[in-house]
Amino acid sequence: MKWSLPKLMKGLHERVAQDLKTARETLGHPVALGDGSQAVWLSLFETYLPERYRAMTATVVDSRGKFSEQIDVVIYDRQYSPLIFTHKNETVIPAEAVYAVFESKQEITGSYIKYAQKKIASVRNLQRTSVAIQTIDGPRKKALQPILGGFLAFDCRWKKPIDKTLSRALTADQSDGRLDLGCIATYGTFGCTAAGCLVSEPHDKAATSFLLAFITQLQACGTVPAIDMQAYARWLV
Repeated sequence: MKWSLPKLMKGLHERVAQDLKTARETLGHPVALGDGSQAVWLSLFETYLPERYRAMTATVVDSRGKFSEQIDVVIYDRQYSPLIFTHKNETVIPAEAVYAVFESKQEITGSYIKYAQKKIASVRNLQRTSVAIQTIDGPRKKALQPILGGFLAFDCRWKKPIDKTLSRALTADQSDGRLDLGCIATYGTFGCTAAGCLVSEPHDKAATSFLLAFITQLQACGTVPAIDMQAYARWLV
């Protein structure tokens, strides 16, 4: 067989697009602007992210006993994070295990972005511990990586092009609520850095492009810190 990288990448996009389409059709339209849209993205992340990452709708907790708001999509470490709590079908994840958090809606609007920024800030404001672990070079303590924040949507009703409208909404909070990256499946991708916010040109491979860009950012994060178990153990009363 003669291999072709363009054909392999095309096949990847076709699988992502089909999975997105199938999941949306299976869900239907649960509510006008859709509780349940996060299930589509959760399925995509579980399918296409490397095995070290897990995706879940969850609340995040820190060792002080403070909790975030419930987050539609939490990308977290399962390999090195033993403290994953479940109770009555609800999941609570320690802040140290979190790589990224996303708000998910059927469509993107200014009010939804503001709401997402508030929820993401509730995670970033939590305290994270980090203890030294033994390595071949001696004890090493992992510096805390930034928690990525983003927004996921299927559609956009804004007048095209949307770059100016979206950029205004994104730049409203560039501190704890900053949206580092996002995807509008029917339109394109977007993201913010210290230099400003960038919205892609419209294209038909938005979801696949977003997944690859997100994996790149996860790679840059490295591994989550080692949790200080004793900081949590003190709550055993």
